[in-house]
Formats: sequence, C-alpha cells, structure tokens
Amino acid sequence: MTPLNGVTVLDFSRVLAGPYCTMQLADLGARVIKIEQPGRGDDTRAWGPPFVQDESAYFLSINRNKESLALDLKHEAAHGIVRALLERADVVVENFRPGTMARLGLDAASVTKSHPQLVYCSISGFGQTGPRRTEAGYDAMMQAEGGLMSITGDADGPPFRLGIAIADIATGLFAAQGILAALYARERTGRGQCVDVAMLDSVAALLTYQAAIAFATGATPARMGNRHPSIAPYDTFTASDGDFVLSVGNDDQFRRLAEVLKQPELATDPRFATNASRVAHYDALRSALQALFASWTRDGLVRALTTAGVPSGADPQLHARDMIVDLPHATIGRLRVLGNPVKMSDTPPAIRSAPPTLGQHTRSILRTDLGLSGEHVRALVEARAVGV
Repeated sequence: MTPLNGVTVLDFSRVLAGPYCTMQLADLGARVIKIEQPGRGDDTRAWGPPFVQDESAYFLSINRNKESLALDLKHEAAHGIVRALLERADVVVENFRPGTMARLGLDAASVTKSHPQLVYCSISGFGQTGPRRTEAGYDAMMQAEGGLMSITGDADGPPFRLGIAIADIATGLFAAQGILAALYARERTGRGQCVDVAMLDSVAALLTYQAAIAFATGATPARMGNRHPSIAPYDTFTASDGDFVLSVGNDDQFRRLAEVLKQPELATDPRFATNASRVAHYDALRSALQALFASWTRDGLVRALTTAGVPSGADPQLHARDMIVDLPHATIGRLRVLGNPVKMSDTPPAIRSAPPTLGQHTRSILRTDLGLSGEHVRALVEARAVGV
C-alpha cells in the first residue's frame, strides 16, 4: 500500500520541474501517464551525452514509475483520447508557457469546468498572473533573478549557478506539495482546484534566512564562499591531506571541538565563547582553527569529531537508506536510479518501474484503459495521432 494508490495523474509536462513533480507523485503510488509527442518525446530524451543505449541519462533520472503515451495533441483524433483520460484522472500537471494549453483547449478553466473534481497544476517560470506571466523561464535565469547566484561563490569572485538545476527541482517539489494539499482538501470538499507554481516564487522561497537578513538590515547579502552568515565555524577547512566540512551549530559543539583539538581555551576566549562572538571575529577564528587542522589527516579528524558529536562529514548512508535502487529497463537491462528520501512507517514510497521508452505504454493504455480495438489503435498509429 502506498499513499496515492488509486490516484491517476495525466502528465503533460516535460524537461525537469514538471517531471520531477510527477516522479514524486509516482513514487508515492500515483499512476502517472506521461503524454509525449510521437517521434520526439520529452525534450530531455535528446539531452546528452551521456546516453545509455540511446536513452538519455538526464531523462532516466526523473521519469521512473511512469507510463509513456505518445500522443499528438494537435491531431484531431487525439482530442477524444484526452477527453476519455480526463474522465479517469484525478490530477493534471502541465508546464507549458501560459497560453499554450488554452490553444489546445486543455487550459485549467476549460478542463475544470467539465471536470470540477480535478486538481489542475500549472508550473511556469513566472506564474499564471502578473506582468511577466507569458515569459519563458529557465533554471539559470531563475537562479539569477531569484537571488541564489548572488549569494553563491567566493566572496571576491563572480556569482555562481548551483551545480544542479535547483530552481527546477524546488519548483517540482513545491508543485507536488500543492497537489497533495489539494487532494487532501478534495477529500473534505469534493472539489478539485487549480495549483499555480512559479519558478521565480520557488527560488525566492528558498532564500529563507538570507531574505530575513535583508529584511532586517536593508543590506543585500554578500557571497561568502562556503561560510555561513550566522553560524561559526560553519565552513570548508583543509586538513593535511584534503578538504573537509565543519558544521558547528552551537556553543557546546564548539567546546567539544576545542577539546578534540586539545585547545580548550578556545572555548573560553571572549572572541569565541558564543556563536555571536565567533561570527563577529570570524577571521581570527578561522586562522586559529586552520593552523590546528593542518596537523591532522582528514579521516582521523573526522573520526575524532564524529566521536565527540561534532558534525564534520557524512558517513556512507545511501545504500543503507535505500537511496540507490536497481531496476530492469525495457532496453538497457539493469538501470541504477536514486531512491526516494521520504521514509514512511506504514505506506512508504516505492520505486516500482524504470523510466519508460517513448510510447512504451501507448497500446496498453488505449486498449486496456479506453477499450479501443486493435484495429482502432492501428488506425491511430497510421494517422500519426499516436506513437508506439
């Protein structure tokens, strides 16, 4: 049993934010039918290298647990298929530029009028309202406009984009959260609703304490490398044989750090006795600590700090937490994917199936779900309304 057993999602999204959202729903047990353009599919099917036997590694990373229905939404014959699927659906997810779904007759207003029970989620760069609603949004653009890049990088260097598409991923997570809340509300009201999630809003929401600092001081937060603006020492340091991360979150942890380093007087030095004083005298603190770390090996120091209860690294946990999963794929054979980080005691997420090949489930959906005859399906394939 998984939390979303019996929930059907029609997924019109592509690239990253939408597919990441629907992958979360699929892991939680929803049936996700991914609508893709015949002969082309999701844009990310072509993103590479690397490819694994012609399957894009990028696509494979965000489309597990889904079924692929290759359907040309511009073809008249596809309209009846979509209408039939909407009768069976609980959720619609799309991440086209605002206005695109309206031209297809599949916008939120049209669909929810006929199907008031539907939860209809629209994901876009700037949202469905506001003066920039029609503009396209891209991850790097959103990291810049949302303020993430201005606080990422060395203090004396240029701004940096994060090494993952965090704007897309965060948007997908917020969208999944909104959909789950809407489904919960539907249990009480009997009505679906529209969920509108924008990438720019999502990036702004990630700023949390950095935004609070700006609100409180009126100053724009500056780049600080790996240093934390409000906690010290919380940074990257160098041992004799490599770098490591130190994350001291309170005064007691700092006292234990000083004891490990056999310098207990550091914890009573007025400059370092409290977190606020350590932040205020950070340059002196860093210099003192770095001199002491230079005589330790990285592994030896991390072991000593971990034993003392000072956060300083990550033990190998991923396999123990089922975060690396092997799946059989239709063409690749064995495929390795990441697991789901949400662990539940009664109805946990499940990684059930590999990302689909393009149109892998077209025939089964049309014949089993919609009851179309083999002859009818062949006619749709010949008319290029669907792909298999």
